[in-house]
Amino acid sequence: MQTIVGWHIEVEFEEVEKTTRASCLVRLQDGTELRAHGHANRHPDDPEQMRVGEEIAAARALNELSRTLLKKAGVEIEEVTHIPAHIRM
Repeated sequence: MQTIVGWHIEVEFEEVEKTTRASCLVRLQDGTELRAHGHANRHPDDPEQMRVGEEIAAARALNELSRTLLKKAGVEIEEVTHIPAHIRM
């Protein structure tokens, strides 16, 4: 039997002067909501390119989110096996 599962990750941005902040949220099937944040700072000599700041901030937020997911998975493995899990990126 094949089971298809999907997650939707929401990413929102806030631009304040030379700083772009990204917040991301994923809702898992077990009801857990995980949130993460990232930011990017534009160098004063760089031209305004909001898209680039958003991409950097989102990448950092998604990186944090991926690490949080790995920690959650590790805890769940340890709850079943009672052996420390060493999950690597």
